[in-house]
Amino acid sequence: MKYLKVLYVQVIIGIVLGVLTGWLFPSFAPTAKLISESFINMIKMVITPVIFLTIVLGIAGAGNLKKVGRVGGKGLLYFEVVTTFALIIGLVVANVLKPGVGIATNHLPKENLDKYTSAAKEMNWGEFFSHIIPTNIVDSFAKGDLLQVLFFGVLFSVAITKMGTGGARLISVFENLNKAFFNVIHIVMKFSPIGAFGGMAYTIGKFGFGSLVLLGNLLLSYYITSLLFIFVVLNLIGRYYGFSVWKLLVYIKEELLIVLGASSSEAVLPNLMEKLEAAGCERSVVGLIIPTGYSFNLDGTTIYLSMATIFLAQVFDINLTLAQQLTIIGVLLVTSKGAAGVTGSGFIVLTSTLTILKVIPLEGLALLIGVDRFMSEGRALTNMIGNTIATVIIAKSEKAIDMNVYRRVVEKRS
Repeated sequence: MKYLKVLYVQVIIGIVLGVLTGWLFPSFAPTAKLISESFINMIKMVITPVIFLTIVLGIAGAGNLKKVGRVGGKGLLYFEVVTTFALIIGLVVANVLKPGVGIATNHLPKENLDKYTSAAKEMNWGEFFSHIIPTNIVDSFAKGDLLQVLFFGVLFSVAITKMGTGGARLISVFENLNKAFFNVIHIVMKFSPIGAFGGMAYTIGKFGFGSLVLLGNLLLSYYITSLLFIFVVLNLIGRYYGFSVWKLLVYIKEELLIVLGASSSEAVLPNLMEKLEAAGCERSVVGLIIPTGYSFNLDGTTIYLSMATIFLAQVFDINLTLAQQLTIIGVLLVTSKGAAGVTGSGFIVLTSTLTILKVIPLEGLALLIGVDRFMSEGRALTNMIGNTIATVIIAKSEKAIDMNVYRRVVEKRS
């Protein structure tokens, strides 16, 4: 019975009960959606202040402004290299396993794609980067725009370092505020089994297992690709930097299970930051890499975009040349960066990509709607794992991690 008091065991129970409830009582789906969204909203209400305070306390507390620029530059370079690998492995596996071959186009469901195509047309990729600079920081906090809060947090930190003793007093106040916000998070996380229950009950109740039959090959191919990416690509990078990816995943197992249930990596963002700091990573690195990674290091979403594009080409029997597939990589390297902070982001970015390519019919997107929710768990998990590993790598490269603490906390070595 003592195991029932452990959070990750409670989350597993919540997930199992959610699957059973969605399967046996599909009419419960609308209520389950409210339960899941309520839990995620409880987390979202503290995400932006936690990130802001983490950045300020990390940068202003350390007072090393050169390091901030170096960490940010390393992070963006790492994100670009790793997401390129994610794109390539997605394309390769889709070409080898061919999940779209044999699916007749008469199986296309009659779905209204207008909301996706119109949203894709509204996305201006040139404005994405200028959007990082907020016009109203209060509005940025209210909307939960992580990149804008990050940008303002860095500037605010620089300003505090120029205040002398006044800045030190302000940092002391922020320390206490940060502790209060994390206490709120600890309270909210007690409801995570209920949130996981709601998320799974909604997914199964709304979409059912039937939608998995037709597109089972795509779903299986996607999860195989994500596992290859995590345990081959990211594992090799982790070994190069001298740490075990597997042990790191065991350390964040509670967060992984919550993401699985809620289908949202944002649900564990504050908790993840706290755990990485507890593992010895410096607060300034965690505060910069995690929120930036949520926009620029979406490995799971990137794999999904590349595989879905090849899948639809196979459904319509379109033989893409090597040059066309290289073009897809180039386009996705740009469009995938806009996937953060957009409702239904994966679908909208995919629509935008297909619109740019003008090779694959947009009506094929209707095939993906039913199975998309089942892939969202994989996207969220891969995104979260990628950002966790990225933080440890950047911290190690900056010598901004206490490896004695890391070995004791993560690897359970004295």
